[in-house]
Amino acid sequence: MERLVLVIDFLLAHKMIFSVLIISFIFLLRHFAVKRIRGDIAFLTEDQRKWISRTKNGSFSFILLILFILWKSEINEFALSVTAIAVAIVVASKEIILCFTGSIQRASSRSFRIGDWIEVGTLCGEVIEHNMMATVIQEIDLHHGQYDYTGKTATLPNSMFFTYPVKNLNFMKRYVYHNFSICVRDFVNIYPMLPDLLTKIDVHCEDFIDVARRYNSVIEKHAGVDLPGSEPHIHISTTSMGDQKVHYMIFCPTEKASHLEQLIRQDFMEMYEVKFPVKADKE
Repeated sequence: MERLVLVIDFLLAHKMIFSVLIISFIFLLRHFAVKRIRGDIAFLTEDQRKWISRTKNGSFSFILLILFILWKSEINEFALSVTAIAVAIVVASKEIILCFTGSIQRASSRSFRIGDWIEVGTLCGEVIEHNMMATVIQEIDLHHGQYDYTGKTATLPNSMFFTYPVKNLNFMKRYVYHNFSICVRDFVNIYPMLPDLLTKIDVHCEDFIDVARRYNSVIEKHAGVDLPGSEPHIHISTTSMGDQKVHYMIFCPTEKASHLEQLIRQDFMEMYEVKFPVKADKE
């Protein structure tokens, strides 16, 4: 009993060590709780997501409560010492505070790390550096389906993380769901062409399709959701002007996406010219 009292007195006298032990213990409990809730299933249910979120938020709130109680006297002394200049500090350093808290938000949510591809607002790129004030990315041209570096470096103040959602595109570094469309002006029946078009796509993808299926399964397991799959998809719609639009979606290596798109467009045009020669001649 005397040893327990001595240990408690020692921990209360050394609050920093006590705080580290408390945080480590709670994080360890949270890790086992989340692991038990998730189980071995590939896809998370809505209830599982809710309980995982409650576990993480509850553990964080509990840590804050315990630390506040432990450091209450120090917090009171600090608050009294800065009350007179608190308003001036906040007004004068608003942007700096937002950048600093944005860095804390990024670290606590683990939204990305160095080497990840991210999208913030209209900017996309690979994270090459981040610190307490800003995040530096190497810009990538994702909006035009090229997935190439533009050569531009963008520095994002961490305050942007409170204004724009941060999209982590890290899985797109290797494989990507590449979407593109082909517009057909003449209103003809294109559906008989679809099986042959899919066969052509399979020929173009045969050298990497097995790896693509495995990688797609890895993404599904990591994200806990059912993704469209690694097989190519084609569907047809119409524009507001009445033109037909053939939509493609392929799961392929990121560096091959643009080249595969050109091959598939070529296949479609050649097949369309053979099937509708009169229409093609009129154009």
